[in-house]
Amino acid sequence: MWGRRCGAVLLAAALAGGAAGCGADAGTGAPPAPGAPGSTTGPGTPDTTTGPDTPGPTTGSITPGTPGPATPPGTPASPTAPDATRQDPRPGEVLVQVVVTGGFAGVRNRLVVHRDGEWTVHSGGKPPRTGRQTAAEAAELRAALEDPAFALVPARPTGRPIADGFQYEVTYRHRVVVTGDGDRPPALRRVFAALPEGGPPTSP
Repeated sequence: MWGRRCGAVLLAAALAGGAAGCGADAGTGAPPAPGAPGSTTGPGTPDTTTGPDTPGPTTGSITPGTPGPATPPGTPASPTAPDATRQDPRPGEVLVQVVVTGGFAGVRNRLVVHRDGEWTVHSGGKPPRTGRQTAAEAAELRAALEDPAFALVPARPTGRPIADGFQYEVTYRHRVVVTGDGDRPPALRRVFAALPEGGPPTSP
């Protein structure tokens, strides 16, 4: 009988101790105050999400349909710089040509003189010979050809032809003057004196 009572007392004491422990735990587990660390966001609060990047204006962009700068109609083009003054004598331009024909062998040789003083001799089947006058020689030849007296030289010889003699055709500015070995007017003698080598060769 005594033993049962002791057991009941111990059981009651154990139950009382357990109840006290549960109360302490319940106090410790109270919810934290709002804003305290460790608080969680309540339901229904949306997260802040960064929206898509908004493109800004592009530097140097061109609005579609906007025409670029244009030259106003009727604007004259930039003038081209004038060519350099063409100097005289002009290289390559033929000044005078002299052709000699006849003789015992029946030659036909040609002398061509250019304004810059260069000259070429064509003699039969031989290779052409070339040379150049000095500036003074070229100037004297031009002066002889431009002499008004040369323009008055007859286009055909006036004297009697010489048997087996040579005949010369002088072409200057589309004018042809034919002369022989006989007497020549002074203006024509001046031209022959100014020609390279005195004129085309008479040898075959």
